[in-house]
Amino acid sequence: MAKHRESSFRRTLVSRIVLLFVPVLWIGQILALNKARTSLVENARHNLTENSILKGEKIVNSITALKNNLHLASKTRVIESGSPSEIQEFLTKLQQQLPELTNCLQLSNFETGYIIASTCSYKTLPLPKFPFLSDSVQVETILPKNTGFIHKRDTRNQLELLLSSPVYKDSGKLSSVLTLKSILQPEIAHNGQRLAGYTIIVAQDGTILAHQSANRVGTNIEQHPDAERLRVILKNALAGQEDTVNLYFKDGNELVAGYTAITNPITNEPNQKWAVLVVTPLDNALLGLGQIKLILFLFTVGLVIISVLASLYLSRDLALPVEKLRDYALNLHLNDSAQPVPQEFKIRELNQLAQAIEQMVERLKAWAEELESAWQDAKNANQVKSQFLATTSHELRNPLNIIINCIRVVREDLCDNREEEIEFLQRADDTAIHLLRIINDLLDISKIEAGKLAVIQEALNLAEVLKEVINLQSVNVFTKGLQLKCDISKEVIPVFADAVKFKQVLINIIGNATKFTQSGSITISTEFYEDADNKPVVAVSVQDTGIGIDPSQQDKLFRPFVMVDGSNMRQFGGTGLGLAISRNLIELMGGSISLQSAGVNQGTRVTITLPLIDAGLLPIVEGKQESVSPPLFSNKDDYVYTEMPNFPNENSPDIRICRPG
Repeated sequence: MAKHRESSFRRTLVSRIVLLFVPVLWIGQILALNKARTSLVENARHNLTENSILKGEKIVNSITALKNNLHLASKTRVIESGSPSEIQEFLTKLQQQLPELTNCLQLSNFETGYIIASTCSYKTLPLPKFPFLSDSVQVETILPKNTGFIHKRDTRNQLELLLSSPVYKDSGKLSSVLTLKSILQPEIAHNGQRLAGYTIIVAQDGTILAHQSANRVGTNIEQHPDAERLRVILKNALAGQEDTVNLYFKDGNELVAGYTAITNPITNEPNQKWAVLVVTPLDNALLGLGQIKLILFLFTVGLVIISVLASLYLSRDLALPVEKLRDYALNLHLNDSAQPVPQEFKIRELNQLAQAIEQMVERLKAWAEELESAWQDAKNANQVKSQFLATTSHELRNPLNIIINCIRVVREDLCDNREEEIEFLQRADDTAIHLLRIINDLLDISKIEAGKLAVIQEALNLAEVLKEVINLQSVNVFTKGLQLKCDISKEVIPVFADAVKFKQVLINIIGNATKFTQSGSITISTEFYEDADNKPVVAVSVQDTGIGIDPSQQDKLFRPFVMVDGSNMRQFGGTGLGLAISRNLIELMGGSISLQSAGVNQGTRVTITLPLIDAGLLPIVEGKQESVSPPLFSNKDDYVYTEMPNFPNENSPDIRICRPG
């Protein structure tokens, strides 16, 4: 049952997608608008700077063209000596050929000011206020307050020029003046990509020569509220900069202006310049931003709708498999174990999740089986432990009874002679040693369980230890009528181990092989090889032809208190602790011990593996150090057999003893 304030997976998925997607879209829209606005402003600034440069060049070229045209016209024969009617006709045709913004052409007598011919008869053009220098064309600006007439379109906010060229008679005397009045407001061709604006021309002294507002033409920039900003622009332009600037005014208008500087085309002196500004409102620069906003808004709304629909669709595809897996998990205890986990979804990860759930269920089943098996093993172990206690008590009670009885016989003087007393005492001594061995095993296994069993390792020659143990155990082997075969290396076998504990392990293993072998042989061999880490090791193997062990039961042999068949305790004796103690001792020495058997009555092979060390670490014996390095592989033909003379069981022809090396 769902708890309070819990939501379904499907509802949570839809709400999370929408809540995350919508803010991202709005943020993206804002960023896109800011980017578009920045791009439009930068494009406008670039275009206005280009326009200011082009308009500056156009002004210079236009004035130069007017000068040239006026100078050439003043040198024509008609102007110099023609009749008034001819001059009038010539001036009329000349004005038609000049630019559209040319207002008037007029020829006046220099001395009297009488107008000889004019294309603007309704107004007289003023004569130049300064003397002519040679025959050059004189140019002066006409500000709006000096304007006496208006062109067919309003030119009060544009720069007007008055050009005068002298006309000389054949005698070289100045007779008349040819005057041209023109509006200088060059237009820039609009190619659809360049932003147009209106032109402002400011002279070097701050006089505004052209402006969109007619009331500002002829005034100085210092007379206006934005004087400081205009002063900075004029300074930068006169310094040779070509750039753009944003202008803010108290009336709330924001303008973008590009500016440059040109040499004063009137005086042509390099140290006198005009600042040419191309200005447009910021709204013109951002003219396309409204359409971009509309497109982005519609696009965002569309994406929001699509995201909602997509989240609903995705929630169905994602939630349905999750709900199926949920139902399977909730009803798992009710389902038949053969019912499969829902799979074959369209999403790979959900299929993998279903497989993981299936594997988890299988593991739980396996763990349940293992738990049941472990419970059964624990039950069996408890049974074995009870059997072990019974057997151990028997193993302890019998030697004690033998010792007590032997000692009482001797103490009560029931023996016939001294030899019989010694025999009973020897039997008591042997039984006491056997009892001590059992007690030592019990103490060792107690130390192992308490983690207090320790070994004292030193560098030693394993071959010498093997010889000593084989000599000790050979009597037991021959007593039982078995063959003892040896394949022991003649070379030094340097290892790092506890000699006493290693002898204990070997004695236990050879003793077990002797105990569980009724006929045949026991083979002791050594072998050299490299382990998985490419380190040299030596393997000591004890192979018998005894009763063998079922492979399914072999892993139990190294457990304390456990024997494969409890009846063996009665038949062969022992506590079942020998291999468990041996494994722990060998592992403390850095080695390993393993057991292999092909099956019942097929013999057993126990292998002890220890890492080899440098032979130089061996102690010096009789002034010499055993420094012979062991070979990696032993010679398989190293068997040395010696007949055992005067052995009690002389009827056995197969009794031999082997002496390694």
